[in-house]
Amino acid sequence: MPVVLALVLAALPVGRAGAQQTAPATGGVLLPSSGYGPVTEVTTSPQPTAASTAPGSAPATPGGAYTSPRPRAAGTPGATYETYSTQRYSPATTRPARIILPSGAILEPLPTATETTTPGAGAPAPSAPPEGDGATATGPGEGSSAEGIEGGVVERVRVSGNQRIERATVESYLLLREGDRFDPLRMDRSLKELFATGLFSDVEVRREGNELVVEVEENPVINRLVFEGNSKIEDDKLQEEIDLRPRVVYTRTKVQNAVRRISTLYQRSGRFAARVEPKIIRLDQNRVDLVFEIDEGEVTGIKKINFIGNTEFSDFRLKGVIATKETAWWRILSSNDTYDPDRLAFDRDALRRFYLNNGYADFSVISAVAELAPDKSGFFVTFTVEEGKQYTIGRVEVNSQIEEIDRDLIQNEILVQPGEIYDGEEVEKSVDEITDRVGELGYAFVDIRPRTLRDRENREVHVVFQIAEAPRVFIERINIVGNTRTLDRVIRREFRLVEGDAFNTAKLQRTETRIDNLGFFEEVELRNRPGSRPDLTVIEVEVKEQPTGEFSLGAGFSSGSGALGQIGIRERNFLGRGQDVRANFTISQRNSAIDVGFTEPYFLDRDVSAGFDLFLTQQDFDDESSFEQNSVGLTLRLAYNLSERIRHGLNYTLRRDDIEGTEIFLSPIIRRQEGERSTSSISHFISYDTRDSRQNTTRGWFATLSNTLAGLGGGERFIRSEIRGGYYYPFDQDWIGLIRASAGNVFGFGGRTVRITNRFFVGGDNLRGFEPAGIGPRDLLFDDALGGNQSFTGTLQLEFPTPVPDELGVKGRIFSDFGLLTEIDEIDPNIVDAGSLRASAGIGVSWDSPFGPISVDLGRAILKEDHDELETFRVSFGTRF
Repeated sequence: MPVVLALVLAALPVGRAGAQQTAPATGGVLLPSSGYGPVTEVTTSPQPTAASTAPGSAPATPGGAYTSPRPRAAGTPGATYETYSTQRYSPATTRPARIILPSGAILEPLPTATETTTPGAGAPAPSAPPEGDGATATGPGEGSSAEGIEGGVVERVRVSGNQRIERATVESYLLLREGDRFDPLRMDRSLKELFATGLFSDVEVRREGNELVVEVEENPVINRLVFEGNSKIEDDKLQEEIDLRPRVVYTRTKVQNAVRRISTLYQRSGRFAARVEPKIIRLDQNRVDLVFEIDEGEVTGIKKINFIGNTEFSDFRLKGVIATKETAWWRILSSNDTYDPDRLAFDRDALRRFYLNNGYADFSVISAVAELAPDKSGFFVTFTVEEGKQYTIGRVEVNSQIEEIDRDLIQNEILVQPGEIYDGEEVEKSVDEITDRVGELGYAFVDIRPRTLRDRENREVHVVFQIAEAPRVFIERINIVGNTRTLDRVIRREFRLVEGDAFNTAKLQRTETRIDNLGFFEEVELRNRPGSRPDLTVIEVEVKEQPTGEFSLGAGFSSGSGALGQIGIRERNFLGRGQDVRANFTISQRNSAIDVGFTEPYFLDRDVSAGFDLFLTQQDFDDESSFEQNSVGLTLRLAYNLSERIRHGLNYTLRRDDIEGTEIFLSPIIRRQEGERSTSSISHFISYDTRDSRQNTTRGWFATLSNTLAGLGGGERFIRSEIRGGYYYPFDQDWIGLIRASAGNVFGFGGRTVRITNRFFVGGDNLRGFEPAGIGPRDLLFDDALGGNQSFTGTLQLEFPTPVPDELGVKGRIFSDFGLLTEIDEIDPNIVDAGSLRASAGIGVSWDSPFGPISVDLGRAILKEDHDELETFRVSFGTRF
């Protein structure tokens, strides 16, 4: 039987049209037409015993499509497999002969819509309305005409063929009722109304005597909807894209629309070779199971990007401007190398903005066309541009209708000057600067529009900043939305404005920065809208909560220390009150520690943070200095703001340190420091911070000075000072430069020397490429690091975007670290203290993964001493909850 089936199928012609489409001149895509395959139908009608051919039937039409009898779901024995075309035909007309296989299954060729006729009329039937299932409705009965229909009264309306749909529902769409006169126009409109419902695959309205006869064939109802063959796009996403659902009326038009939308969805993901074939399985009670068989195909990438008409900028430079990229092996995690019409439209705008920012005010993109290769292996994208001439800035003027505004003050905020190359982006930034400056004066809804007057003869652009009249505005109300966990008062206390204050843009921006610096929210957006009066405004704060609990893991590897790790638990927004609770547990081959802390950011409802730390640590410095340190202590903390940018803090620490040698042969310098000592110290810090964000800094600088005085009791006497700072500069979007430095000094007094636990150590995180405590004074005889009383470290770093999609949060960096560590109180012939500068360079990558931040650095020492300890690889990772 399979052999017979295969022979029959092979004899039947199967075709699918595909014509080349031409893109419009203004841009588009040249694609081979995919077409839509036939809808395979599986019915559960009884198995026929002989070929059933209606009288006068025509032979099978060439080009009919057939499918093999392969059921998709359990059906009744003797199921009949039929294939119908997506073209329209009338069930009321004669149909081509069926082919009966030896098994009894029936194969039916596709009928052509052009051959369907009205019974008895001998003329082509009118095309069916769009929502019908392709059936052609018949008009009046055999041999009747419009003249024969007119006249007489409708004595009865007879409805037949309806199964699920009530008779009253069918009659509600008719424009003729019992007692009305027969009217062919109203009969025709009734026919169209019934088809427009989408409930019927075929409708016939005719007159029999004085009866109005309405025969309908209901569309089936979808029992189940199944997607097969899809692995790149989930069922849920496909289901969202189409309008078909279980228990919805099935029509071929809806199926064709669904196929079209599914194909478009795959094309947007770069799979232009995807094929979608719908099939139905007929069930009892006029139900069907609908199956979409999907062949996803391969991703169709961008083979080549070409530019036509560019003379001032090279193809390579313009390729860096647009988002669409050519396919390359390193873009395996990016989708920018696949064709997307929306991205192509974005690229047109990106090119326009690029040329406009470089003075080409007449620039235009004539067309942007993506052509699919005949073998569908990739796209060729071509941008045709007209650059025009370069313009410079002519006159720059300010026209203000607000008399209180000093024009000279506004002039200082303008970033463009006469004689410079015209830059559209700088003009937009000038508008923002003027808006902020005017906003500081209380004008919240000021309208500032730059008018550009183009002088083509002199190639100049004159810019006039027009400031429209606006009232001074006061804050009516502050609304906070999105804080599902954080209490309102935690957010409101960060505001630099309250209800009733005059509107001030600078204070509003500072408020947004302070709320973002809390670290509780993934997104923070402040906007102002008109209030109940023209001189009032409502400030709306919309936040999106993010996980503030942290479960962190730290790991590292070096040739001398091996593996090490740290586990930390922290909640930075305890119970939504903004309180910080943490507990760190260090477990490694060398160290173990417990550190518990608590911070109340607004102690006694004042802008004063207070907290404490309890710690119990055991640190093994055997590899560096051949000793082990056990510490236990308590720290009390207090901090407050002196101004918006300046913060001051005070700490008191009481601790006890026990140093114990771990080697029989121990450096005499460390041997003299063995035993327990207590330290009672008070310290303070003062910091200045202009960074735009503490979490994702892109610009600004900070500086911190701290001093510690030990000697308020206990056995230690020393003064320790440290200063550190950093400067961030955005060279371009996502290209952030960083300069960071720190310096420290410690000395003893009262006849006491500085113990090893209170000295500085350099290496590891603050000097990549060297081990922790890898540089500085060292006892060469026992190879022990001794620390130093004076230290200096610095970093030059450039952070840049990676080829992976931005939403993955992967950033790269190149860095160079440098530093030195010198000076020690002890004198010994085995001590080496070069006091020279060390330096390293390397690369690194950071990934804000779903499990938490992951950072990897590879560093290599450039300036080093023979006795230094080196390290090439460091990694840290963590997760949040």
